[in-house]
Amino acid sequence: MKIGFDSKRLFCNFTGLGNYSRTLLKNLGEFYPDNDYYLYTTKIRRTPETESFLEDINYKIRVPKTFFKSFWRTYSIADQLIKDNIQLYHGLSNEIPFNIHKTPIKSVVTIHDLIFKSYPDTYKAIDRKIYDFKFKYACTHADRIIAISENTKKDISEYYKIDPDKIEVIYQACSPVYYVLKNQHDNDLVIKQYNLPPEYLLSVGRVEPRKNLKRVIESFRYLKRDLQIPLVVIGKGQKYKLEVEQMVREAGLEKLVIWIDSLANNEHLQSIYQNSKALIYPSLYEGFGLPIAEALLSKTPVITSGRSSLKEAGGPGSLYIDPESPEQIADAIEKVLTDSALRQNMIEQGYLYAHQNFAPDMVTKLIMNCYQKTL
Repeated sequence: MKIGFDSKRLFCNFTGLGNYSRTLLKNLGEFYPDNDYYLYTTKIRRTPETESFLEDINYKIRVPKTFFKSFWRTYSIADQLIKDNIQLYHGLSNEIPFNIHKTPIKSVVTIHDLIFKSYPDTYKAIDRKIYDFKFKYACTHADRIIAISENTKKDISEYYKIDPDKIEVIYQACSPVYYVLKNQHDNDLVIKQYNLPPEYLLSVGRVEPRKNLKRVIESFRYLKRDLQIPLVVIGKGQKYKLEVEQMVREAGLEKLVIWIDSLANNEHLQSIYQNSKALIYPSLYEGFGLPIAEALLSKTPVITSGRSSLKEAGGPGSLYIDPESPEQIADAIEKVLTDSALRQNMIEQGYLYAHQNFAPDMVTKLIMNCYQKTL
Protein backbone atom coordinates (compact mmCIF):
# COMPACT_ATOMS: atom_id res chain seq x y z
CA MET A 1 0.00 0.00 0.00
CA LYS A 2 1.26 3.50 -0.84
CA ILE A 3 0.22 5.95 1.86
CA GLY A 4 0.98 9.67 1.90
CA PHE A 5 1.17 11.84 5.00
CA ASP A 6 1.12 15.55 5.67
CA SER A 7 4.48 15.65 7.46
CA LYS A 8 5.10 19.35 7.96
CA ARG A 9 4.71 19.06 11.72
CA LEU A 10 6.66 15.81 11.87
CA PHE A 11 9.74 17.73 10.70
CA CYS A 12 9.02 21.19 12.11
CA ASN A 13 7.00 20.84 15.32
CA PHE A 14 8.47 19.29 18.45
CA THR A 15 5.47 19.35 20.78
CA GLY A 16 1.96 17.91 20.51
CA LEU A 17 1.13 17.62 16.79
CA GLY A 18 4.72 16.83 15.89
CA ASN A 19 4.94 14.13 18.55
CA TYR A 20 1.69 12.59 17.31
CA SER A 21 3.00 12.48 13.72
CA ARG A 22 6.39 11.01 14.61
CA THR A 23 4.98 8.38 16.95
CA LEU A 24 2.33 7.27 14.46
CA LEU A 25 4.80 7.01 11.55
CA LYS A 26 7.43 5.18 13.63
CA ASN A 27 4.83 2.66 14.76
CA LEU A 28 3.55 2.13 11.22
CA GLY A 29 7.10 1.55 10.01
CA GLU A 30 7.74 -0.94 12.81
CA PHE A 31 4.52 -2.94 12.74
CA TYR A 32 3.66 -2.67 9.03
CA PRO A 33 7.02 -2.40 7.19
CA ASP A 34 5.67 -3.77 3.90
CA ASN A 35 3.89 -0.53 3.02
CA ASP A 36 5.45 2.50 1.34
CA TYR A 37 5.21 5.64 3.45
CA TYR A 38 5.53 8.98 1.64
CA LEU A 39 6.18 12.03 3.82
CA TYR A 40 5.17 15.36 2.28
CA THR A 41 6.66 18.42 3.94
CA THR A 42 7.39 22.02 3.01
CA LYS A 43 10.81 21.79 4.66
CA ILE A 44 13.04 19.39 6.56
CA ARG A 45 14.70 19.93 9.92
CA ARG A 46 17.34 17.37 10.78
CA THR A 47 17.17 16.76 14.52
CA PRO A 48 17.49 13.71 16.80
CA GLU A 49 13.69 13.40 16.59
CA THR A 50 13.60 13.39 12.77
CA GLU A 51 16.85 11.55 12.04
CA SER A 52 15.28 8.11 11.79
CA PHE A 53 12.85 9.24 9.09
CA LEU A 54 15.67 10.68 7.01
CA GLU A 55 17.80 7.54 7.27
CA ASP A 56 15.17 4.80 6.87
CA ILE A 57 14.53 3.89 3.22
CA ASN A 58 10.98 2.85 4.11
CA TYR A 59 10.11 6.55 4.38
CA LYS A 60 10.13 8.44 1.08
CA ILE A 61 10.30 12.20 1.62
CA ARG A 62 8.89 14.77 -0.78
CA VAL A 63 9.53 18.52 -0.60
CA PRO A 64 8.22 21.11 -3.05
CA LYS A 65 10.44 22.47 -5.79
CA THR A 66 8.34 25.60 -6.01
CA PHE A 67 8.92 28.84 -4.11
CA PHE A 68 5.24 28.85 -3.06
CA LYS A 69 5.54 26.09 -0.47
CA SER A 70 2.33 26.84 1.44
CA PHE A 71 0.34 26.81 -1.80
CA TRP A 72 1.92 23.46 -2.69
CA ARG A 73 0.94 21.93 0.65
CA THR A 74 -2.62 23.23 0.46
CA TYR A 75 -3.44 22.84 -3.24
CA SER A 76 -0.92 21.65 -5.83
CA ILE A 77 0.34 18.72 -3.75
CA ALA A 78 -2.43 16.68 -5.39
CA ASP A 79 -0.37 16.50 -8.60
CA GLN A 80 2.57 15.04 -6.67
CA LEU A 81 0.32 12.53 -4.92
CA ILE A 82 -1.01 11.31 -8.27
CA LYS A 83 2.52 11.13 -9.67
CA ASP A 84 3.58 8.98 -6.69
CA ASN A 85 0.53 6.69 -7.16
CA ILE A 86 -0.62 7.38 -3.61
CA GLN A 87 -3.66 5.30 -2.71
CA LEU A 88 -4.52 7.01 0.57
CA TYR A 89 -3.52 10.35 2.10
CA HIS A 90 -3.58 10.99 5.86
CA GLY A 91 -3.77 14.57 7.11
CA LEU A 92 -2.18 14.15 10.52
CA SER A 93 -3.01 17.60 11.88
CA ASN A 94 -6.60 18.64 11.26
CA GLU A 95 -6.43 19.42 7.54
CA ILE A 96 -6.22 17.91 4.05
CA PRO A 97 -5.42 19.47 0.64
CA PHE A 98 -8.38 21.46 -0.61
CA ASN A 99 -8.75 19.65 -3.92
CA ILE A 100 -8.01 16.08 -2.90
CA HIS A 101 -11.67 15.09 -3.10
CA LYS A 102 -11.46 15.75 -6.85
CA THR A 103 -8.80 13.03 -7.26
CA PRO A 104 -9.09 9.23 -7.03
CA ILE A 105 -7.04 9.32 -3.81
CA LYS A 106 -8.85 8.38 -0.61
CA SER A 107 -8.24 10.58 2.43
CA VAL A 108 -8.23 10.32 6.20
CA VAL A 109 -7.85 13.25 8.58
CA THR A 110 -6.99 13.24 12.28
CA ILE A 111 -8.85 15.87 14.27
CA HIS A 112 -7.15 16.47 17.60
CA ASP A 113 -9.52 18.95 19.21
CA LEU A 114 -11.88 21.85 18.56
CA ILE A 115 -10.64 24.05 21.38
CA PHE A 116 -11.02 27.15 19.23
CA LYS A 117 -14.76 26.41 19.12
CA SER A 118 -15.18 25.46 22.78
CA TYR A 119 -12.90 28.21 24.15
CA PRO A 120 -12.94 30.90 21.44
CA ASP A 121 -11.52 33.59 23.74
CA THR A 122 -8.18 31.76 23.82
CA TYR A 123 -7.65 32.40 20.07
CA LYS A 124 -7.45 35.49 17.88
CA ALA A 125 -10.50 36.07 15.70
CA ILE A 126 -8.57 35.62 12.45
CA ASP A 127 -7.07 32.34 13.69
CA ARG A 128 -10.52 31.03 14.63
CA LYS A 129 -11.82 31.78 11.13
CA ILE A 130 -8.88 30.08 9.44
CA TYR A 131 -9.08 27.01 11.67
CA ASP A 132 -12.83 26.77 11.27
CA PHE A 133 -12.55 26.88 7.49
CA LYS A 134 -9.79 24.26 7.32
CA PHE A 135 -11.29 21.92 9.90
CA LYS A 136 -14.77 22.07 8.42
CA TYR A 137 -13.43 21.38 4.94
CA ALA A 138 -11.39 18.42 6.17
CA CYS A 139 -14.28 16.93 8.14
CA THR A 140 -16.68 17.36 5.23
CA HIS A 141 -14.46 16.08 2.40
CA ALA A 142 -12.23 13.44 4.01
CA ASP A 143 -13.43 9.89 3.44
CA ARG A 144 -12.80 9.04 7.09
CA ILE A 145 -12.12 11.03 10.26
CA ILE A 146 -9.95 9.88 13.15
CA ALA A 147 -10.80 11.59 16.44
CA ILE A 148 -8.27 11.15 19.24
CA SER A 149 -11.00 10.87 21.88
CA GLU A 150 -14.72 10.29 22.24
CA ASN A 151 -15.00 13.88 23.39
CA THR A 152 -13.42 15.15 20.17
CA LYS A 153 -15.76 12.89 18.16
CA LYS A 154 -18.72 14.44 19.95
CA ASP A 155 -17.46 17.95 19.20
CA ILE A 156 -16.91 17.17 15.51
CA SER A 157 -20.41 15.76 15.20
CA GLU A 158 -22.03 18.66 17.04
CA TYR A 159 -20.11 21.61 15.55
CA TYR A 160 -19.87 20.38 11.95
CA LYS A 161 -22.96 18.14 11.75
CA ILE A 162 -20.88 15.14 10.69
CA ASP A 163 -22.40 11.65 10.78
CA PRO A 164 -20.84 9.91 13.82
CA ASP A 165 -20.42 6.75 11.72
CA LYS A 166 -17.83 8.60 9.63
CA ILE A 167 -15.72 9.28 12.74
CA GLU A 168 -13.50 6.65 14.31
CA VAL A 169 -12.01 7.15 17.77
CA ILE A 170 -8.39 6.01 17.97
CA TYR A 171 -6.37 7.10 20.98
CA GLN A 172 -2.81 8.19 20.42
CA ALA A 173 0.16 6.17 21.55
CA CYS A 174 2.93 7.74 23.60
CA SER A 175 6.56 7.99 22.61
CA PRO A 176 8.10 4.48 22.69
CA VAL A 177 10.33 5.36 25.66
CA TYR A 178 7.36 5.37 28.04
CA TYR A 179 6.53 1.69 27.62
CA VAL A 180 9.66 0.51 29.44
CA LEU A 181 10.28 1.84 32.95
CA LYS A 182 13.71 3.32 33.68
CA ASN A 183 15.84 2.07 36.55
CA GLN A 184 16.29 4.21 39.65
CA HIS A 185 19.99 4.84 39.03
CA ASP A 186 19.22 6.51 35.68
CA ASN A 187 16.38 8.43 37.27
CA ASP A 188 18.66 9.70 40.03
CA LEU A 189 21.13 11.03 37.46
CA VAL A 190 18.36 13.01 35.75
CA ILE A 191 17.00 14.35 39.04
CA LYS A 192 20.52 15.50 39.94
CA GLN A 193 21.07 17.07 36.51
CA TYR A 194 17.98 19.27 36.90
CA ASN A 195 18.67 19.88 40.60
CA LEU A 196 15.26 18.59 41.68
CA PRO A 197 14.32 17.76 45.30
CA PRO A 198 13.65 14.19 46.53
CA GLU A 199 9.87 14.81 46.66
CA TYR A 200 7.80 16.99 44.36
CA LEU A 201 4.51 17.35 42.53
CA LEU A 202 4.54 17.78 38.77
CA SER A 203 2.82 19.93 36.14
CA VAL A 204 3.52 19.25 32.46
CA GLY A 205 2.31 21.31 29.51
CA ARG A 206 2.34 24.79 28.08
CA VAL A 207 1.64 27.42 30.74
CA GLU A 208 -1.53 28.99 29.36
CA PRO A 209 -4.98 29.81 30.78
CA ARG A 210 -6.61 26.57 29.60
CA LYS A 211 -4.07 24.49 31.54
CA ASN A 212 -5.27 26.25 34.70
CA LEU A 213 -2.00 26.39 36.67
CA LYS A 214 -3.26 29.28 38.81
CA ARG A 215 -5.71 26.97 40.57
CA VAL A 216 -2.83 24.66 41.50
CA ILE A 217 -0.91 27.56 43.02
CA GLU A 218 -4.05 28.60 44.92
CA SER A 219 -4.46 25.06 46.23
CA PHE A 220 -1.31 25.44 48.36
CA ARG A 221 -3.31 27.76 50.64
CA TYR A 222 -5.45 24.78 51.62
CA LEU A 223 -2.60 22.32 52.19
CA LYS A 224 -1.08 21.69 55.58
CA ARG A 225 2.45 23.06 55.86
CA ASP A 226 4.07 19.61 55.95
CA LEU A 227 2.26 18.65 52.72
CA GLN A 228 3.47 21.70 50.79
CA ILE A 229 6.16 19.92 48.81
CA PRO A 230 7.69 21.61 45.73
CA LEU A 231 5.82 21.84 42.45
CA VAL A 232 7.92 21.27 39.31
CA VAL A 233 6.40 23.03 36.28
CA ILE A 234 7.64 21.84 32.88
CA GLY A 235 6.44 24.02 30.03
CA LYS A 236 6.89 27.31 28.26
CA GLY A 237 4.52 30.24 28.47
CA GLN A 238 4.10 33.94 27.84
CA LYS A 239 1.65 36.38 29.43
CA TYR A 240 -0.15 33.78 31.53
CA LYS A 241 3.13 32.43 32.85
CA LEU A 242 4.11 35.92 33.99
CA GLU A 243 0.78 36.15 35.81
CA VAL A 244 1.40 32.81 37.54
CA GLU A 245 4.91 33.89 38.53
CA GLN A 246 3.46 37.04 40.06
CA MET A 247 0.92 34.93 41.97
CA VAL A 248 3.73 32.71 43.26
CA ARG A 249 5.65 35.75 44.53
CA GLU A 250 2.59 37.24 46.22
CA ALA A 251 1.89 33.91 47.94
CA GLY A 252 5.49 33.61 49.12
CA LEU A 253 5.92 30.30 47.29
CA GLU A 254 9.06 31.13 45.29
CA LYS A 255 11.04 28.33 46.96
CA LEU A 256 8.27 25.80 46.28
CA VAL A 257 7.78 26.33 42.53
CA ILE A 258 10.52 25.09 40.20
CA TRP A 259 10.29 26.22 36.57
CA ILE A 260 11.71 24.18 33.67
CA ASP A 261 11.04 25.58 30.20
CA SER A 262 12.11 22.46 28.32
CA LEU A 263 13.96 19.17 28.68
CA ALA A 264 16.66 17.54 26.60
CA ASN A 265 14.51 14.55 25.62
CA ASN A 266 11.62 12.26 26.55
CA GLU A 267 13.89 10.01 28.58
CA HIS A 268 14.50 12.89 30.98
CA LEU A 269 10.78 13.62 31.20
CA GLN A 270 10.08 9.96 31.92
CA SER A 271 12.54 9.99 34.84
CA ILE A 272 10.92 13.13 36.23
CA TYR A 273 7.49 11.50 35.93
CA GLN A 274 8.69 8.34 37.68
CA ASN A 275 10.12 10.26 40.64
CA SER A 276 7.10 12.52 41.03
CA LYS A 277 4.54 12.03 43.80
CA ALA A 278 1.74 12.96 41.39
CA LEU A 279 0.97 14.70 38.12
CA ILE A 280 -1.41 17.64 38.68
CA TYR A 281 -3.31 18.35 35.46
CA PRO A 282 -6.45 20.44 36.12
CA SER A 283 -6.97 21.45 32.49
CA LEU A 284 -10.26 23.05 31.50
CA TYR A 285 -10.33 21.29 28.12
CA GLU A 286 -8.21 18.80 26.19
CA GLY A 287 -8.54 16.89 22.95
CA PHE A 288 -6.87 13.98 24.71
CA GLY A 289 -4.36 14.82 27.48
CA LEU A 290 -1.12 13.08 26.51
CA PRO A 291 0.80 13.95 29.71
CA ILE A 292 -1.77 11.91 31.64
CA ALA A 293 -1.07 8.82 29.55
CA GLU A 294 2.69 9.40 29.90
CA ALA A 295 2.34 9.69 33.66
CA LEU A 296 0.27 6.51 33.96
CA LEU A 297 2.86 4.57 31.96
CA SER A 298 5.51 5.97 34.32
CA LYS A 299 3.61 4.67 37.36
CA THR A 300 2.78 8.19 38.49
CA PRO A 301 -0.57 8.93 40.18
CA VAL A 302 -2.69 11.46 38.29
CA ILE A 303 -4.92 14.24 39.61
CA THR A 304 -6.91 15.82 36.80
CA SER A 305 -10.25 17.42 35.99
CA GLY A 306 -13.35 15.48 35.06
CA ARG A 307 -13.99 17.56 31.95
CA SER A 308 -13.73 16.97 28.20
CA SER A 309 -11.56 13.94 27.33
CA LEU A 310 -9.58 13.73 30.56
CA LYS A 311 -11.46 10.77 32.03
CA GLU A 312 -10.70 8.87 28.83
CA ALA A 313 -7.00 9.58 29.27
CA GLY A 314 -6.94 8.99 33.03
CA GLY A 315 -9.09 5.89 33.35
CA PRO A 316 -10.52 4.50 36.61
CA GLY A 317 -7.38 4.93 38.71
CA SER A 318 -7.00 8.71 38.54
CA LEU A 319 -8.48 11.27 40.94
CA TYR A 320 -10.89 13.72 39.31
CA ILE A 321 -11.53 17.21 40.62
CA ASP A 322 -13.44 20.34 39.68
CA PRO A 323 -10.67 22.34 37.97
CA GLU A 324 -12.17 25.59 39.25
CA SER A 325 -11.84 24.46 42.88
CA PRO A 326 -8.42 24.86 44.53
CA GLU A 327 -9.92 23.23 47.63
CA GLN A 328 -10.65 20.03 45.68
CA ILE A 329 -7.17 20.08 44.16
CA ALA A 330 -5.65 20.42 47.63
CA ASP A 331 -7.83 17.62 48.99
CA ALA A 332 -6.72 15.30 46.16
CA ILE A 333 -3.06 16.17 46.75
CA GLU A 334 -3.46 15.41 50.45
CA LYS A 335 -5.01 12.02 49.70
CA VAL A 336 -2.19 11.02 47.36
CA LEU A 337 0.52 12.14 49.79
CA THR A 338 -0.98 10.59 52.93
CA ASP A 339 -2.90 7.48 51.86
CA SER A 340 -0.30 4.92 50.74
CA ALA A 341 -2.92 2.29 49.88
CA LEU A 342 -4.79 4.73 47.65
CA ARG A 343 -1.57 5.83 45.99
CA GLN A 344 -0.54 2.25 45.25
CA ASN A 345 -3.98 1.45 43.85
CA MET A 346 -3.81 4.53 41.59
CA ILE A 347 -0.41 3.43 40.31
CA GLU A 348 -1.48 -0.14 39.58
CA GLN A 349 -4.83 0.73 37.98
CA GLY A 350 -3.33 3.56 35.93
CA TYR A 351 -0.43 1.49 34.64
CA LEU A 352 -2.76 -1.34 33.59
CA TYR A 353 -5.27 1.02 31.98
CA ALA A 354 -2.58 2.81 29.97
CA HIS A 355 -1.11 -0.42 28.62
CA GLN A 356 -4.57 -1.75 27.74
CA ASN A 357 -5.70 1.41 25.93
CA PHE A 358 -2.57 3.09 24.57
CA ALA A 359 -0.35 0.15 23.58
CA PRO A 360 1.52 0.99 20.34
CA ASP A 361 0.73 -2.29 18.54
CA MET A 362 -2.98 -2.05 19.34
CA VAL A 363 -3.31 1.63 18.41
CA THR A 364 -1.35 1.11 15.18
CA LYS A 365 -3.54 -1.87 14.24
CA LEU A 366 -6.60 0.35 14.61
CA ILE A 367 -4.97 2.96 12.35
CA MET A 368 -4.19 0.34 9.71
CA ASN A 369 -7.73 -1.08 9.93
CA CYS A 370 -9.05 2.43 9.35
CA TYR A 371 -6.90 2.78 6.23
CA GLN A 372 -8.05 -0.56 4.86
CA LYS A 373 -11.73 0.23 5.48
CA THR A 374 -11.31 3.60 3.79
CA LEU A 375 -9.82 1.97 0.70
